[in-house]
Amino acid sequence: MVVRDAHTLWQAVLGELQLSVPKPSYDTWLLGTSGVSFAGGRLVVRAPNAFVSEMLESRMYSVVHRAVEKVAEHGVELRFQAGAEGASLDNGASPAQAPMSQRRNGSVNGRTPPRRAAPVNPKYTFDSFIVGKSNELAHAAAAAVSEWPGARYNPLFIYSGVGLGKTHLIHAIAGSLTAKGADPIYATTEDFTNQYVQSIREGKTETFRERYRSADALLLDDIQFIIGKDQTQEGFFHTFNALHLAGRQMVISSDRPAAALTLLEDRVSSRLAGGLVVDIQLPDYETRLAILRAKTERCKVQFPGDVLEFLAERTRSNIRELEGCLNRLVAYAELADTPISLDMVKSAAADILMPGRPSRVSDTAVLGAVSEYFEIDQEIILGRRRDKQTAKARQVAMYLLREEAGMTVTAIGRFLGGKDHSTVLHACQSIASKMEVDTILRQDVFNIRESLNSP
Repeated sequence: MVVRDAHTLWQAVLGELQLSVPKPSYDTWLLGTSGVSFAGGRLVVRAPNAFVSEMLESRMYSVVHRAVEKVAEHGVELRFQAGAEGASLDNGASPAQAPMSQRRNGSVNGRTPPRRAAPVNPKYTFDSFIVGKSNELAHAAAAAVSEWPGARYNPLFIYSGVGLGKTHLIHAIAGSLTAKGADPIYATTEDFTNQYVQSIREGKTETFRERYRSADALLLDDIQFIIGKDQTQEGFFHTFNALHLAGRQMVISSDRPAAALTLLEDRVSSRLAGGLVVDIQLPDYETRLAILRAKTERCKVQFPGDVLEFLAERTRSNIRELEGCLNRLVAYAELADTPISLDMVKSAAADILMPGRPSRVSDTAVLGAVSEYFEIDQEIILGRRRDKQTAKARQVAMYLLREEAGMTVTAIGRFLGGKDHSTVLHACQSIASKMEVDTILRQDVFNIRESLNSP
């Protein structure tokens, strides 16, 4: 394809990406982009803001770059730049679209907030949140909505396993909004359910509606708990619609992706997935070490460097486990009046420190974990069936056999029933590429890895 201008080239690239990138990811990261210059083999693409530009550069560059070179039919250097960050109040932006720093005298939308102080934990702030590769997108999105509530990424849906920081981020957003003069509501889904049911029993549904629908932001924790509660889903549905139409920010957390909340009513789950969906994965070694260092700075007991490194290596499940281990060691040191040392740690916390993980897992362990996760017999994965779910499980198995078991592509092909090495290589590259943009696939691989890593 011969293209001479940036607009034509980028429109063709967007058409190509629509075929390969999941719609939620496309709508979030690519829909508002435009080609601004194409000269000397360099294509410059404008993103609507710095956050989107950074995410395209760090998370989706390889996918987009391949599409550019496919359309252009030759090598192209790709660059992203941020566009205008948004209109100010003086340029006609509504209060809901303006940054919180521009909302004067605590007045929002022409009214004074009723100061319904959100019951947030003051320890859960953005400053105390340790950012690493496992949570950087969720942290950046949370910071963006706390500065521009209702204008960006609405709703924001954060999901992760237990103890990985989603509640910390929700409290940080609520605290930040409150400090800037807004009036958010933070509630667990259990609180929301109990209040809604009580309002029906007491005939005070108008009071309930006014409380939630007049908030500047609604932050709801653990949405999975409304599964099977039809009345609560009804109340949430109408509350969501009222807030969304008013341009108010909503932040929802869950222990699973929105698409996996299959037992929710379709009209509810579709709204949850309609904004920005981000996940938090298990922290890597460097992040765990940084978390430990930050937490021990608040302790009066000194932790030697080798002890922190040992704990970071041995505690891998979640951040609460790290905190629990530290609390036990501090208590032990105080009660026994002994300094923290590596030998003392190995003795005092032996029952909660997982043994060192073998450098590689076995091929049969990987196959068994994939089979169990996708609920597909191992013989079917090893066979020739080509339906979509089986093909996905087989490709994930190939990827994990290479990454976790350290097998060569030839050995993987032989183990999986005589598959050609080129087929295995393509599968591994395909899974790695799709994980950059497909949060559900990334969570699937994460869950299987976690099962392999469990003691």
